[in-house]
Amino acid sequence: MALTLLCVTVVVSLAGLWFAPWIIERSLLRPYWLLRQRQYWSLLGNALVHADLAHLLFNAFTFAAFAFRLEAAIGPARLLSLYACGIAASDAGTWFRYRADPAYASLGASGAILAVLFAALVYYPRESLFILPIPVPIPAPLFAVGYLLYSFFLARHPRGNINHQAHFNGAWVGLLFVALTDPPAWQRALHSLLSR
Repeated sequence: MALTLLCVTVVVSLAGLWFAPWIIERSLLRPYWLLRQRQYWSLLGNALVHADLAHLLFNAFTFAAFAFRLEAAIGPARLLSLYACGIAASDAGTWFRYRADPAYASLGASGAILAVLFAALVYYPRESLFILPIPVPIPAPLFAVGYLLYSFFLARHPRGNINHQAHFNGAWVGLLFVALTDPPAWQRALHSLLSR
């Protein structure tokens, strides 16, 4: 399932960026127009497209770094459910915040990817990852906190259509999803961190 989600997102995003810009235009989530013009496709479509190649690569890297191992722990059906919940929470938060702004539009899978990242942190709290050009492994919890701090800064200084606010909704979804579907995972994570 992780490979399917990654491939679909990369293919649709690259198609929109390189060959068919109308894919991105039609997939933008516009909260003000969602109900008025019945743009229901954008609830899913906005998570399949990205603003530029750097946005896509960063999201794809983050997803690949955590989703495959998480899928091994929770299975493909729960991974898909988690991903869908991340999209839904991001869309709901975006709609609620910008429903009165006719000019606002957003895109990106970041909410769903943050849900995956933070769920993975519960299962693998001591995970580390390499990010070039940094020559040492970065602890995954530090990466996650850094990602949220970066998102907080960009949310206060928005540029383009990237919905940085959705990152926070996704992070909470990831943590709550594990708490609701596998409470012992939280106990194991705390034990792992405290027994260091």
